[in-house]
Amino acid sequence: MTETLLLAVGAGMLGGAMNALAGGGTFATLPALIALGLPATVANATSNMALLPGAITSAWSFRRELRPLGGVAVPLLVAICFAGGLLGSLLLVLTPTRTFDVIIPWLLLLAFVVIAFGKRAADWLRARTTIGRRTLLTAQGVLGIYGGYFGGGVGMMMTATYGLLAGLDPRSLFAPRTLMLAAANMAAAIVFIGFGMIDWKSCLPMLAGAILGGWGGAHLGKRLPPAAVRLWTLAVTAATTIVFFARAYG
Repeated sequence: MTETLLLAVGAGMLGGAMNALAGGGTFATLPALIALGLPATVANATSNMALLPGAITSAWSFRRELRPLGGVAVPLLVAICFAGGLLGSLLLVLTPTRTFDVIIPWLLLLAFVVIAFGKRAADWLRARTTIGRRTLLTAQGVLGIYGGYFGGGVGMMMTATYGLLAGLDPRSLFAPRTLMLAAANMAAAIVFIGFGMIDWKSCLPMLAGAILGGWGGAHLGKRLPPAAVRLWTLAVTAATTIVFFARAYG
C-alpha cells in the first residue's frame, strides 16, 4: 500500500511539473497508473483527472502573462479548446480498452515527433506561408479533441502550433498553453466523472502530487533555459514511447 501511494504521488509530482514546464505530464502519470493495474482507458481518464488541478495551478501562476494569440482573444480559444476536450473525451469513452492499447504507442510517437521537430517545422513553414485566424481556430479545436482523447504531448503540440500560426516564441507561450491544457482537461474530467471512468483510490494521491508539481514546475519554468526543458521532455517521451510499443506489440 505504501509503495502504491508513493508511486502515485511521485508520478503526479513529475507529471504536474512536466505540464507546467513543457507539457507531456501524461508520460509520467499514465505508465504509473497502468503499472498499478488499471486498464489503459481508465488509466488515461484517471491521469487526466489527476493532472487537472496541477494544470489549473500552473495556469493561475501565469495569468498575468496572458495575451491574445494571433489576434484571437484568449476566451474564444479557451471555449473552442473546452468544446474539443468534451468531444475527445467522449471518443475515449467509446473506444474499447484493447483498441486503445494498440493506439497509444502511435499517439506517443506522434507526440515525440512533434516535440523533436515541431519547432523546426513551424519555422520552416512560417518562412514560406502566412496562416490566418481561421486556421488558428481550427487548429485549436483539433488540439482540444486530442487533449480530451489522450493529451500526451499536447502541450508541445500547442507550442509548435502557436509558434507557427501566431509567430510567438516558446517562452511567451507558457501562459496560454497551460490555460488551454487546463481547459481541455477540465472538459474531459466532466465526461470521465459522468461515465464513472476515474479510479479515485489512485487518482487522489496522484492529484495531490500533481498540485505540488504544477506549482513548483511553473516557478522553475521561469528560470530554466528552454533547451534543458526540451531535452528532458524528449528523453521522457522517447522512453515512454518505447515501453508502450513493447507492451502493445512485443
